[in-house]
Amino acid sequence: MDAAWTETRDRLAAYFDRTAFEAWAKLTSDAPVSRIRATVRAGRGRMREALLAALPADLSGARVLDAGCGVGQLSVEAARRGAAVLGVDISDNLLSIARGNAAEAGVEDVTFTVGDMRDATHGRFDHVVAMDSLIHYRCAEIVDALAALAPRTSRSIVFTVAPRTPLLSVMHATGKAFPRADRAPAIVPVSARALARAVASRPELAGWRLSVGPRVATGFYISQAMELRR
Repeated sequence: MDAAWTETRDRLAAYFDRTAFEAWAKLTSDAPVSRIRATVRAGRGRMREALLAALPADLSGARVLDAGCGVGQLSVEAARRGAAVLGVDISDNLLSIARGNAAEAGVEDVTFTVGDMRDATHGRFDHVVAMDSLIHYRCAEIVDALAALAPRTSRSIVFTVAPRTPLLSVMHATGKAFPRADRAPAIVPVSARALARAVASRPELAGWRLSVGPRVATGFYISQAMELRR
């Protein structure tokens, strides 16, 4: 199982650092983009707001892990609420933008580092947020990541999955049918019921309650918010 996670993680790192960096930097800025990418940008903005809404309005004294932070947009917003934020991502290039975004926003208690979100050396947190950083992994791998994070998290883990919808299933099948070397690892649709069963079966997640949050669907962006809370 760990080998499957590592293979996907390394492919994503190579994709974002070598192939998709410029496109992703543009998508996560205010630069003009195509209509399709504009729907993704809008959807990501709505989902980011939904995940932030699941956190306390006042995060003073709290430590937050932004797991798969990308260019740090959510990290900046959490820091503005008073949190001490650690943003972890597998792409050093994206983190270079994140550091610039944090400096421009004037937030200070934010640290960005390259690494694996599951790494225990990152320490303990009050809240963990993983926005669209688990959507390329299978259900079992997602639960493995949650089981690694939960023992070091005191209050909540909010994250997103790609919901198992007819549209996403077709897109997933089409992507697998026509692979390209420069394509990111496929988005993997996950059933909320299957995820709930897998969470319930893990001893590391005993005492945690899984709930389904908002779903955001704007054009080519479809993402489902989930929350684990003690």
